[in-house]
Amino acid sequence: MNKTELENLAAIRIKEAGVLLTADCYQGAYYLAGYAVECVLKACIAKQVKEFDFPDKKLANDSFTHKLSDLVTTAGLKQKLTEQEKQNKEFKLNWAVVVEWSEESRYKCAITKQEAHDLFIAITDNESGVLPWLKKYL
Repeated sequence: MNKTELENLAAIRIKEAGVLLTADCYQGAYYLAGYAVECVLKACIAKQVKEFDFPDKKLANDSFTHKLSDLVTTAGLKQKLTEQEKQNKEFKLNWAVVVEWSEESRYKCAITKQEAHDLFIAITDNESGVLPWLKKYL
């Protein structure tokens, strides 16, 4: 996948998460919302790759993970994340919610309405959400 495809997939997944949340399908909403963040982080990583360059093996290997904290580091955004957390306490709280997401959530049947709602808002909030912040680096 390329950067544009990952960006498009992120937009689709967050939209689907919103639809599922509205339909009281909390488990799917939770999983897809977190997956949208993963896709945007991978798009940020893809931005680092120049056409016709031989791929950097470490960058490629480090990109094949679902762990959001590792993807932030691979995307080169760790310092910017720390700065944003210092500047915006609400963002810091939102990141704390988002970073707990795991691809293993697709197997959890006990995701509550509150958990799904909290994750969705932590990701999408216009003022301090993780997704609007990440989009600055695409």
